[in-house]
Amino acid sequence: MDIRLFDLDKDFAIIKNWITDERTNMLWCANRIQYPMSKTIFKDFLKEISDKYGDIPYVAVDDADKPAGFYAYSVNEATKEGMLKFVVVDPDKRGKGIAREMLGRVVATALADENVQAVQLNVFSVNEPARKCYQKIGFVEKNVTKEAVNFGDETWDRINMLIKC
Repeated sequence: MDIRLFDLDKDFAIIKNWITDERTNMLWCANRIQYPMSKTIFKDFLKEISDKYGDIPYVAVDDADKPAGFYAYSVNEATKEGMLKFVVVDPDKRGKGIAREMLGRVVATALADENVQAVQLNVFSVNEPARKCYQKIGFVEKNVTKEAVNFGDETWDRINMLIKC
């Protein structure tokens, strides 16, 4: 597996197909991106989060350079924390260690950056597989926002997780 910058023209159609329904969209981006997303909407969204937070989108790719995972990452210089956002793995490849390897590389890169003391991410309480994956990497719960979002008749807590470098 390699990590490279996300290429809208090359990667969008593949990643778009991973977000198969409104619930998956909510779990992935908290509905910050309209479902179903279009290339233009996603491009505008990536520009917005880049301009506002410095987020850079990446893909984890297989040997054929086909995306297997996606995430955005930025560093908050004031808090010296990296922030992982919008983590998603190809549904056909889930449970095969892709996320663990992909995020392990992010953490390893953060460890090498003297300006980063920790990396954090958020996950919804109902996304137990992702939460367990993050715990296996070494992320621990920092805090929980109870009843952070509603989806249909469900109410989800948002769990902020942290790994110290």
